[in-house]
Amino acid sequence: MARIIDLSKPIKHYPGEYYAMKVKIKHKSHRQGGRLLPFLGLFSGDKPNGWDGWADDTIKHMGVHSVTHIDAPWHYGAVSEGRKAASIDELPLDMFYGDGIVIDMTHKKDMEIITKADLESYVKSNSLRIAPGTIVLIMTGNDKYIGSNEYHKRGTGVSAEATEWLIDQGVKVMGIDQWGWDRPLAKLAKLAHRENNPDLFWEGHRVGIKKAYCHIEQVVGLSQLPKDGFKVVALPLPLVGCSASPIRLVAIIDG
Repeated sequence: MARIIDLSKPIKHYPGEYYAMKVKIKHKSHRQGGRLLPFLGLFSGDKPNGWDGWADDTIKHMGVHSVTHIDAPWHYGAVSEGRKAASIDELPLDMFYGDGIVIDMTHKKDMEIITKADLESYVKSNSLRIAPGTIVLIMTGNDKYIGSNEYHKRGTGVSAEATEWLIDQGVKVMGIDQWGWDRPLAKLAKLAHRENNPDLFWEGHRVGIKKAYCHIEQVVGLSQLPKDGFKVVALPLPLVGCSASPIRLVAIIDG
């Protein structure tokens, strides 16, 4: 029997997280739902015994990048591979299902970048196979900061060269268990300024302007998975014209 392992960040309000990424949901009780029944012509004496009404919920605020989500090429820039970059609804669904592997980069310190050599070495030493369509998930351990003000401030990041190497192996979808694919943005901006090297900023993301790909951010629980031998399902919502979509990311392990 297959096991399904959830790799998705719970969707709720985290008071400590970065303000722009906060989720706000308004929950309506069954009694509140029952107040709408008279508008349908169903009054208190007409209601089924013991039933108050229906519950309902409204998402008051949730950006498409607020939770576990997948970025489309449109997020990285207006053009990808010399033509208009695809929004999330324009991508084929079969991209988001495939064999998965986990690459362990938990030894990387804050702001220490993940290089092409790091990926090549890990794949070779663990006898992993990356075939076209493989979904590569990078484990950093930084999902432990979810819900805190540290979440967007801490982490490693995947270099442009490493990102491009994955694409060259046939990987169209990749993911990471931290706030973003690149190093923390505020620290990265300061680093680019200090070193007078603007190409450092958002370098992993910007690879998508040259070579179209998607990455998943804010993955959780990769330590539950083996290095390989599982399927990944990362289906986006059909959000027309959007740069990303929240997803329910799962791994499926046979037997």
